Amino acid sequence: MKITQMNVTPIAMADPPLRNAPGIHEPYVNRIIVELVGENGLSGWGEQAYSTTLLADLQAIAPHIVGIDSTDQAAIMRVVEGHFADDDDRIDPILRNFRTDVRKPGMTIPRAFSPIEVAALDLTGRSLGVRVVDLLGGPVRDRVSFSAYLFYKHAGGGGEGEDKRPDEYGEAMTPEQVTRQARQMIDTHGFKSIKFKGGVLEPALEIESVRQMRAEFGPDMPIRIDPNCAWTVETSIKVAQDLQNELEYFEDPTASIPGMGEVRAALLAQGIDLPQATNMCVTEFSQIPESLQHDAVQVILGDHHYWGGLRATTQLGRICEVFGIGMSMHSNTHFAISLMAMTHVAAATRALTYDVDTHYPWLDAGDEFAVGGKIRFEDGSLAIPDAPGLGIEIDRAGLQRQHELFLRIPYRDRDDVGHMQRTVDPNWTEHLPRW
Repeated sequence: MKITQMNVTPIAMADPPLRNAPGIHEPYVNRIIVELVGENGLSGWGEQAYSTTLLADLQAIAPHIVGIDSTDQAAIMRVVEGHFADDDDRIDPILRNFRTDVRKPGMTIPRAFSPIEVAALDLTGRSLGVRVVDLLGGPVRDRVSFSAYLFYKHAGGGGEGEDKRPDEYGEAMTPEQVTRQARQMIDTHGFKSIKFKGGVLEPALEIESVRQMRAEFGPDMPIRIDPNCAWTVETSIKVAQDLQNELEYFEDPTASIPGMGEVRAALLAQGIDLPQATNMCVTEFSQIPESLQHDAVQVILGDHHYWGGLRATTQLGRICEVFGIGMSMHSNTHFAISLMAMTHVAAATRALTYDVDTHYPWLDAGDEFAVGGKIRFEDGSLAIPDAPGLGIEIDRAGLQRQHELFLRIPYRDRDDVGHMQRTVDPNWTEHLPRW
């Protein structure tokens, strides 16, 4: 289907004060929505994490996408690559919050291509009357299971001033409180596994948090912890020793592929075969060989927003199968467009056997702009919709509402460190590893 228009819309949503290793979430988080309009009048939709740099890039790319067929992914990629031909080594502000390599130049083109590719697949599916999962080769599973994504959290539900949102989950800054958060989220959504964001409190307290969750949910609940490289190699080894019987896998305990390799080697020498996962050390295809050489990563957290779209994620899955690497999926704060894109690609990727991470339960229902409102999980999972494309419709009035929110708020590029300094600790510094 020939593309007649590409619209790029920055939007915002309220975000609770969730803690992580760099700092704390601001009251709002921004996203970018890409709409591709076909000559038949139908639209396809894609979504990406916001940065001022990426917004400008997508707006500049948009006129050059017009006239391309939505099935011609190679032509779309040529346009994106052409835009960055003389400037593919820039620093995207979104990456400064979670980095082991400040520049990460290899992520620039994939991040720009991804929302266009998703929108093109959605438009193609709608035009042909088929689902995106079928365009990716067909489903290997009918339902996709997600994990309960837990955070240490200060009081508050996001937003500010007259736009403050209800605090659904309350404060969670102790092992007891974060375990209550887990119980509430699992009871509400039926999740069958736990993803726990660490790197916030002293390691001993985070170990205790995992142990309390284990006591609460029993021996069969998969639990994973992700401190976002907040620990040294030595601290990582100590935590793994203490939690070796509690964790499904150990996500990004320390920085860099060699660092992860050191942790892996030390644990294996002690007879501890705890899989290590990453979405920070291995973020592009070129890093996989080094990771294999160091035996650093046994589970890669694919994320179509960063790896270059849905087809690239399925390709990552094939590589993981070849080398015996497990696969899960990383998540950023997102709307239904990303949630359904994640569902379709997870359903099409055989290697993706771990439950998928998602921030979606943290989204205030009043900010969702999918027709029918916020998507509901059933027993912690989502079925692939029967409708063509991504399987959702967009409420344009709701999209405009979120765009107007973006225009009203002062927040632009995400700044977890700065907000931590403004609201919690004026002396806070981005110092990793912290322990």
